[in-house]
Amino acid sequence: MSMQKIFTKYMVIILTAAIMLILFINFLFRWHTLEEQQFDAFHIKIEQIIHTLENNQMELELMNDNLNEDYLTRAKAAAYVLDRQEEVVMDVSQMQYLAKLLNVDELHYIDENGIIASASVSQYIGMDMADHEQTRPFLAILESEDENAYLIQEAQPNASAGKIMQYIGVARKNKGGFVQVGFEPKRLMEAQSRNTYDYIFARFPTDVGEEFFVVDCGTGTVLGHSEDISRDFGAAYYQLDQLLQCTEGAYQMGADGRRMYVVSQKYEDVLICAALPGETLFRQLLSDSLYTWIYLMLIELAVIFLLNYLVRQKVIGGIHHILEDLSAITDGNLDTTVSVGGNREFEELSRGINTMVTSIVNASDRISAIIEISGISLAAFEYESGTNRVFVTSGLGALLDISDQAVAEFCKKAKVFDSYIRRITETPIEGEADVYRIHDAKYVRIHLSESANGKLGVITDVTGDVMEKRQMRYENTHDPLTGLYKFQYFKQMAAEHLQQMPAGEVCALVMIDLDYFKGINDTFGHDVGDRYLQSFSAVMNDMPAEHCLTARRSGDEFCMMIFGCVDRDDIAGYLETFYAKLAQNQIVLSDTETRTISASSGFAWTGDAASDITELLGRADEALYEVKRDTKGVYGEYGGASSLPD
Repeated sequence: MSMQKIFTKYMVIILTAAIMLILFINFLFRWHTLEEQQFDAFHIKIEQIIHTLENNQMELELMNDNLNEDYLTRAKAAAYVLDRQEEVVMDVSQMQYLAKLLNVDELHYIDENGIIASASVSQYIGMDMADHEQTRPFLAILESEDENAYLIQEAQPNASAGKIMQYIGVARKNKGGFVQVGFEPKRLMEAQSRNTYDYIFARFPTDVGEEFFVVDCGTGTVLGHSEDISRDFGAAYYQLDQLLQCTEGAYQMGADGRRMYVVSQKYEDVLICAALPGETLFRQLLSDSLYTWIYLMLIELAVIFLLNYLVRQKVIGGIHHILEDLSAITDGNLDTTVSVGGNREFEELSRGINTMVTSIVNASDRISAIIEISGISLAAFEYESGTNRVFVTSGLGALLDISDQAVAEFCKKAKVFDSYIRRITETPIEGEADVYRIHDAKYVRIHLSESANGKLGVITDVTGDVMEKRQMRYENTHDPLTGLYKFQYFKQMAAEHLQQMPAGEVCALVMIDLDYFKGINDTFGHDVGDRYLQSFSAVMNDMPAEHCLTARRSGDEFCMMIFGCVDRDDIAGYLETFYAKLAQNQIVLSDTETRTISASSGFAWTGDAASDITELLGRADEALYEVKRDTKGVYGEYGGASSLPD
């Protein structure tokens, strides 16, 4: 028998004996490990259930607080409106309209005697709040001397129909009685339904055979189950006294004589439990042991095979190694180092190949050094078709704003680098040829020369030129004092918006003139006048850009285009918003005087995309003239009456 066969025979015997010993020891320890792993898995899942319960409770409390705050705000808004519009109080339809505007389900006004004097629900009118347990607590508002008194009532059946509602009452300032709003607490009730055990278990992921359940620590009653709450819970592992022994994991008897591995954990006044049939763990043990045996057998075969061919592979492997390295170098991976030992001939051949590759790499480094000496912010790259190596100069990373590590990766992967360059060059910046954006503070010009053999590229930094052109464009289109668009550029953009206006939409041109501005300039000086203009412009800039285009026409004259509206009321809504923002904007004119900016405006609107922008501006100017002639601080519509903003 040859030495190779004898070596193989004894190696098989030794390795097989070692594998059987390993399997025996593994079987003894694996069972305990599986129990520990299952305990940890159950513990994590129980913690997840507890975390879900706590999160749901926090979400419920937070939602309740947020809803109460929101409902109180709407109740105060209703009281504010009713305090200023007495005619609404006795009109059901107007109360219904106001309720709809405030997005509340019910709106009531209760007089000083506790009688519902007006309501959005007609059958509630005349109801005495003192007659019902649900409504009686709100009488405390009438008894309170605090003009800001209010009451937020928890959701409960209402007095008239037994319908679940939540009511909020707010005192009317300086007037008798109070205002009450009502809501159907659908969101709150839905959130409460999500905090039940059945809801959580229905959405909690379980593995095959696992079951989770909750037991009341006081009564021993099963409160929830991950599968079926109506099942029979007579088995031992559902009993409270048995479950209290399973906090560290234990086996309990289940239905049909099956042993169940159970883990329990106390949370507040309940036990959260998890159970799994013991046979499932045993099957897992057998499965793991089988896989371990298969892996060890494969390892044994691999070891025998490797040792059997070690000597023969020693020499041939060295030759293959050199050939693989040469192939990598041919593909362009010039950082490949050929290192094959074992005999003097392999070592000398490796040194000769490495010396040749180093000479090629040094040529690329010399080109990079020449570019650096020139002081030009420039980089070059080149790669050939069918190779992986990319030749780059040293400034590439700085120009493309990528790390040295990324550059090194690109040098090894020509296809990846080519895809990166293609992505950059797909979208040149507007108005520039071969200029591309790296990020907001970096722009480069990339010249590419492509051939069948590959690509050659030169990259230069043009950030300064791009920024200078953008600054010039900004100065040409924006007013230097206010930052708003200049009037001519505004007309151009407004005309484009008008031409592109979709069917079914309307837009409006608004001319605005500041009231009393000359007096401010004359009294407080031009510096204060400039701040006055800038403060007004800030309010214009605060209008939503997706619907408003703003500009300074000249001096204290401004203009605005309101677009993307569905009707005239939509336009009026944006004007109301503008005047509301303006009313909240106070400007300090001197140490002793603070003033709210007053502005008059006129607007003309159209739904015809073919309308002439100059004609619309003229109509808006006429409407402004009418407003300035009759009054100030309001807006007026071309061909219509002036409107004082709320």
